[in-house]
Amino acid sequence: MISHMVTTVNLPDELHAALRRLADEQRRSMNQVITEALGRFVADHEHRARIDAATAEIVARDAELLDRLAK
Repeated sequence: MISHMVTTVNLPDELHAALRRLADEQRRSMNQVITEALGRFVADHEHRARIDAATAEIVARDAELLDRLAK
């Protein structure tokens, strides 16, 4: 889904220049590069949250077994 919502972000000059170089090298717009990077960041965060939730579930479910194995 393509959105036309505009969000302004203030970037440090060095980061802005690096994004510009990367976008130019890839022949893509800065918007495309930034959108991909943020999408990956969000996906990584959501993946980590799912792993943490699954780990907590396993630890809670198998607490007794894990305790016996630790001894």
